[in-house]
Amino acid sequence: MKQQISEDDIRYKEAEKRVKRIKSFYIFTFVYIVVNIFIFVSNYRELKPGETIWQLKYFTLAIFWGIGIAGYAISIFLPGVFLGSNWEEKKIKQLMDKEKEL
Repeated sequence: MKQQISEDDIRYKEAEKRVKRIKSFYIFTFVYIVVNIFIFVSNYRELKPGETIWQLKYFTLAIFWGIGIAGYAISIFLPGVFLGSNWEEKKIKQLMDKEKEL
């Protein structure tokens, strides 16, 4: 006997999936902060006398990784920005229609 999935169950599962993505974002951001602090302190300790830490070479990793985090944040907190708000549903329907043709 096949169990019926109500609309409430579907909404719950989607909310659960979204919460997991938000949690992974927070973990990813925490790791970013900790690793970059470690790298910054390590670079600071290795400076030669008279050399300054405020050079681009010491911040390139943080900048590019930060761009990645910003993109990830946009995909989580503003999901309709890149592909539209109903992109997933449209794509699923398109693929199911394609399967019916075969």
